[in-house]
Amino acid sequence: MARGPLAFQLWISVCLLLFFRARCFYLPGVAPQDFQNGDPLNPKVNKVTSTKTQLPYSYYSLPYCRPEHIVDSAENLGEVLRGDRIENSPYEFKMREPQMCNVVCHVTLNAKTAKEFKEKIDDEYRVNMILDNLPLVVPVPRPDQENSFVYQHGFHVGLRGQYAGNKDEKHFINNHLTFTVKYHKDPMTESARIVGFEVKPFSVKHEYEGEWSKKTRLTTCDPHAKRTVTSSESPQEVEDKKEIIFTYDVEFQESDVKWASRWDTYLLMADDQIHWFSIVNSLMIVLFLSGMVAMIMLRTLYRDISKYNQLETQEEAQEETGWKLVHGDVFRPPSNSDLLCVYVGTGVQFFGMILVTMLFAVLGFLSPSNRGGLMTVMLLLWVFMGLFAGYSSARLYKMFKGTEWKKITLKTAFMFPATVFAIFFVLNALIWGEKSSGAVPFGTMFALVFLWFGISVPLIFVGAYVGFRKPAIEDPVKTNKIPRQVPEQAWYMNPAFSILIGGILPFGAVFIELFFILTSIWLHQFYYIFGFLFIVFIILIITCAEITIVLCYFQLCSEDYLWWWRSYLTSGSSALYLFLYAAFYFFTKLDIKKPVSGALYFGYMLIASYSFFVLTGTIGFYACFWFTRLIYSSVKID
Repeated sequence: MARGPLAFQLWISVCLLLFFRARCFYLPGVAPQDFQNGDPLNPKVNKVTSTKTQLPYSYYSLPYCRPEHIVDSAENLGEVLRGDRIENSPYEFKMREPQMCNVVCHVTLNAKTAKEFKEKIDDEYRVNMILDNLPLVVPVPRPDQENSFVYQHGFHVGLRGQYAGNKDEKHFINNHLTFTVKYHKDPMTESARIVGFEVKPFSVKHEYEGEWSKKTRLTTCDPHAKRTVTSSESPQEVEDKKEIIFTYDVEFQESDVKWASRWDTYLLMADDQIHWFSIVNSLMIVLFLSGMVAMIMLRTLYRDISKYNQLETQEEAQEETGWKLVHGDVFRPPSNSDLLCVYVGTGVQFFGMILVTMLFAVLGFLSPSNRGGLMTVMLLLWVFMGLFAGYSSARLYKMFKGTEWKKITLKTAFMFPATVFAIFFVLNALIWGEKSSGAVPFGTMFALVFLWFGISVPLIFVGAYVGFRKPAIEDPVKTNKIPRQVPEQAWYMNPAFSILIGGILPFGAVFIELFFILTSIWLHQFYYIFGFLFIVFIILIITCAEITIVLCYFQLCSEDYLWWWRSYLTSGSSALYLFLYAAFYFFTKLDIKKPVSGALYFGYMLIASYSFFVLTGTIGFYACFWFTRLIYSSVKID
């Protein structure tokens, strides 16, 4: 008998380990690549990005050095939607063979190319590169800790500055790159694995003697004289008719970091202690509030049910009071019941997508190393969860005595996706107008429409057909033919007031985590603590359910039986606070000036808030639905 508790404790330990350590291990079956001395390495270029514009561009949209043939890497759906454009580069590395002052190319700017570089420098664009699936980072010393670094993704295209004694601001380009490739050596085979890819960018005005040719030796950077580029060199100015020589160094450093842990250093956050403390603090507060609410509700309800049943057994002819008084109207179908069925079905679809995505992420399948995997999985899960959306909306529709199940199914299949797609299409048109690589190509747009019409819609119909064929859900009490009048309510029970109050606690459950999620999305940082995010998601479910049940109970006690829509809107109103917080974050944390970039931010946050409304509203609705059926089936009704 001792094996049972022991196995349970072991299972709990494994689960906790996965929750708190699920960061960055790789997909099963993904093998590391071993390199021997002299093996060619193929660094690739990715998009150039800016937190000021949120508009990514292809690396070769700028007049950088190009290889003889530009080859695009195969990309998944998530990478395309993120605007990733991964292509080969003119840089050539060989494993554990250092290089100094390699000349990539010689470029003479004209008015157009100089303007392009200046615009990207003004908007603080960063160049992203990849080596062996690791992103290029710039190590920045942490002021609070010695020998510790924060890694910024990509290096700046350039910078603005002034010459000594001159007030005119100039643009300077980073045209010399000192790459550092960190590797972990296997002492048995002498092979090595890449565990780090760093760079130090420099702006240097290269000098040489005579006419330029491929064999020209630079005087500012000479491998034969062991002269390297330093930060004291004269910077390279960006102006019309200026010539720029792009060069690079490659250094190799042996590292103790093993290949399986190489992402850990990339995922360290500058304020990780604050992050962990804030999440734990938030969880404790929400858990305490949830416990208090549950205890109060259980004691109050137990007293109510005992009192009502005792009156019936003693056959005391007293007038019914409280929530029992409205038993003949509490299950009366609401107004706009079709729309409620559609939103509930869509919410179930969203809930299933989020839940399964969270489970995959916690188990490490959607780590940052699997580039674009998170978005791809979410899209595919949304499509296949249409089966449950159709089933849920049809079951509720039949309970409301509906007969036209095909009509409700079409609404479920098109209402929410069409709204989101319309906003997405307008935003994509704006991105297209800016000639950004973030614009979704026509082929990908067609693939999205195919997933919607070809898979999601049929699955919603299949689910609705199965759900409608099931016997209708029976109410625990009979509904009167004539609806009773709802008495005048106190000011604090006003629908608008109680709905707005109800959304505060669910928003509070995700408030701290929301800051880090927005930072990872809009400030281009990795988000990796999916274990804590999953716990926050569970807390969100609990708080949505409990606050809706409490307010529904107060509503029924005040003889207001119109709970259907209010239960959905009570927890769903947390989406309003989410959008308001997104606006606050925009004005306090971001430095976005362009109208198109602002439209992108608020457009995407509107989609996120709408999705959050559907998700939390459905959780609150089903909690209240279960609660009302439970209490009215627990008392004796004549």
